[in-house]
Parts: sequence; C-alpha cells; structure tokens
Amino acid sequence: MSKKTRWAPFPHPDPKFDYAGAKLAKAWPKLHAGDLEPFPDEARVAALLKQHPKLGKVAQAGELAEALAEAWRAFHRGDFQQAFEAGTGLGPLGASVAIKAAGIHATHLADDDAVREKRYTELVTLAEAAMAALPDEANSHYRYAFALGRYSQSISIAKALTQGLAGKVRDALQRTLERAPDHAEAHTALGLYHAEVVSKVGGLIAGLTYGAKAATGESLLKRAIELTPNSPIAHIEYGNGLMLLYGSKKEDQAAGEYEKAAKLKPLDAMEKLDAEFAASQIED
Repeated sequence: MSKKTRWAPFPHPDPKFDYAGAKLAKAWPKLHAGDLEPFPDEARVAALLKQHPKLGKVAQAGELAEALAEAWRAFHRGDFQQAFEAGTGLGPLGASVAIKAAGIHATHLADDDAVREKRYTELVTLAEAAMAALPDEANSHYRYAFALGRYSQSISIAKALTQGLAGKVRDALQRTLERAPDHAEAHTALGLYHAEVVSKVGGLIAGLTYGAKAATGESLLKRAIELTPNSPIAHIEYGNGLMLLYGSKKEDQAAGEYEKAAKLKPLDAMEKLDAEFAASQIED
C-alpha cells in the first residue's frame, strides 16, 4: 500500500460526514455502535500507554489522542487513505482505524482483485502486530478477524478452509466477544462464518468438522441487528447469510433486509457505501 499510489476517492463526499472538533465525541456512540471502539481521548490513550510503555510516553498522550481522533475523522468523512496512513503512523495505537479504513476502501472502492488480496494480506500482518501489542483490546482481535476474513473471501472459502484460515477467524471473533459481548460486528462476522462454512461443505460436515451450524449462524446475525438496528451492514450481512444458508427459499426475506439497509440514513462514508451496495443488490 504505497503512499505514492493514490487510492480511488470516496465518491459521495457529504458535509454531514465531517465530524470536526467536538462533533466527533458527540456522535461517537452512534458511529461506533457496531464495533464498540473506545473514544480516543487523552485519558484513554494515557491508560493504554501506562499499561504498555513500549507504545509511547504518557506525556505524549494528549498529542497522540488528537492525532488518533483526526485519523478517525478522516475515516468517517471518507478520506480512507489519509486515515490509513495516519493510523499506521501511530503504530499499534492506530491499527484499528488503519485496518478499518483500508479494509472498507478495498471492499467497496478497489476495482482489482489482486489489489484487494494484496491489501488484505498486508492488513493481516498489521493486525497480528496489534494483537501482540494490545492483546486485551477487543478490536485488536476483531480487526484481525476482519482482515483475515476478507482475505479468505478473496481466495475462496474452500481454500480458506483447507488452509485453516476460517478457524483462525472464528477463534479471533470468539476472543472479541469474550472481551466485548455486545460487539455487533463480531456477531455479524461470526454468524457469517457459520453460514459460509455450512454453505460450502454442508450441514453435517460443517458441524462435525468446523463446529458451524445454520441455526447458530442465523441467531448471531439476528443478534447483530438487535444490537444495531440502524446499521446497514447488519441487515446486509443478515441477507447474505440467509442466501448462503437457504438460497432461493429465503430470497424474499434477504431482499427485505437489503431494502432496509438501503433506506437507512448513513452516518458516515462507510455506511453510505454499505447502503449503496444494498441498493445495488435490490436492483440486481
């Protein structure tokens, strides 16, 4: 992910997605209802630095907190490359925003499969370093699951199963939920794990070999919607899960979930991209 190469820009800039100054803290609970990312204020950063001195000096907490907040502002308004570069510049403290920014950009705005696969590979490495540096943080494990999950999808679920990657994703998501039981995005991702494995190898082998079950997958996906009813991605992935598990039998219900996602009012650039995707699924 060279800085010399400019990433495709976010195509729907909107002043509503600019959370300058105090707007970020005010909107944070809604913006991060899905991933439960803690707000990066000085107290939060200082606590991390006291616990992990290798990450920086406590005296720098205020400066680092503002830099981290700026990286998140860039993410929410759709300046994904800026968010990624700012996040990586902060080391493990910025890994969460860096991985989310680069991953969302690759998913929605990168138009080359090879570029996506390479990016996800690099994000897995970044996430591994974050897990080692900040093992108690739920999102250290979630971002690893996110990056490895996207990589697994880019090489096919069948290959991911053969290489043991799906199990690593599952384990990371379980670690996330141990640390943050109401992490909606982890519920969604774990629900999709069950759905994708059942879809690929069938219910019997999925259960015996991978511990994956259709009922568990659907329950997890529903729980994510309960936790974040206004999140486009929760509805989209529930629809995707229904199609994986039941195919045409639940096509109408899946379409209904895509419609719900498309009608939701996006709070930031990521949700706008998710809603646009949902709308495209309805059109198809």
